[in-house]
Amino acid sequence: MLIVLKMNSVGEGCTDLKREYDQCFNRWFAEKFLKEDRSSDPCTEMFKKYQHCVQKAIKEKNIPIDGVEFMGPNKDKPDS
Repeated sequence: MLIVLKMNSVGEGCTDLKREYDQCFNRWFAEKFLKEDRSSDPCTEMFKKYQHCVQKAIKEKNIPIDGVEFMGPNKDKPDS
């Protein structure tokens, strides 16, 4: 049995971007990565858009991010 949890994003306006990215990543992971095809990642630009949205939401909500390590193509912390 496979259980898939779908969480909303930290920013309400980012949830659709998160779901699109999750779907893209899961498809790429199952169809390419697990078959040892690591030639490309079609989700990078989608991830960057989602990441930008989340960083904006974090800033708007004044969520403290000190000590948090960032992942992904752009590992920089959002501008304070």
